[in-house]
Amino acid sequence: MPSLTDASLWKQTAAAAAGAQQYPAPALYLVATPIGNLADMTLRALHVLGLVDVVACEDSRVTRRLLTHFAIDSPLLALHEHNERAAAEQVLARLRAGARVAYASDAGTPAVSDPGAALVDVVARAGFRVVPIPGASSVVASLSVAGDTVAQGFVFAGFAPSKGAARQRAWDVACADPSAQVWLEAPHRVEALATEWSARAGSRIVTVCRELTKQFETVATMPLSTLPAWLAADAQRLRGEFVLVLHALPGNPGAAVAADDGDTLDAAAARVLEALLDELPLKQAVALAARISGAPRNALYREALRRQSGGEAAV
Repeated sequence: MPSLTDASLWKQTAAAAAGAQQYPAPALYLVATPIGNLADMTLRALHVLGLVDVVACEDSRVTRRLLTHFAIDSPLLALHEHNERAAAEQVLARLRAGARVAYASDAGTPAVSDPGAALVDVVARAGFRVVPIPGASSVVASLSVAGDTVAQGFVFAGFAPSKGAARQRAWDVACADPSAQVWLEAPHRVEALATEWSARAGSRIVTVCRELTKQFETVATMPLSTLPAWLAADAQRLRGEFVLVLHALPGNPGAAVAADDGDTLDAAAARVLEALLDELPLKQAVALAARISGAPRNALYREALRRQSGGEAAV
């Protein structure tokens, strides 16, 4: 049997599985890549990466290794957080010429706590099609193994501010919010996170996911009060990238706050907004509340105005 790294075999297998679908041109294809285990690369992603005219990528060294592993030789274009707007103009030029362009971040789904959102915004505003090519996701993977039977939906918070008062405010809001939440954290800050969370909400449950899909993957669920000791018990537990699921609190978080245009602001989002308004200017509080809670920005803005004008919230 031929090796699965043989170029012709990969292309034949991917084309057989995914080639029947239409792949319009011009279009931007957002391609999810493995978060650690190369076996999580989808056949459709391989087909698209070999089909496009150029692959824009967060780090050309990382993406070149990925493409080389699968014997794909598509040209690369660097597009990362420091040049995203400028590089987006290069992508637009190729799209105007009728090209197919893929975008891949270093791992996981582009534009989710990774570069790509500004690119998508520019391309969509210019009237070109943006096509998602889904795949590995540390957020969904961590939620699936958390076993949170209380949660109904979740808040994806991403990375918190790295230091200072903004970080402390983020933890105050997170631990007061009864919703299930997914946070990302770097290894050199995870011990501080554990200490801060356990002091604020030690009775809540947390699922720690470390090095997902990799050789030394760890998944552990525990009360927050025990997280600092769990991390300290083994130096290996402080290595790698972390995804943490803060489980939802049981019980009904309360009634919804109705917005004038049909949007709704639930009580958890209203509490997040209230805490932020105590510390931040209105616009900044609304923007951060929208990021943390996922609630509609317009509804949050109206609620913030109502609170500042002395109106009572229906929470």
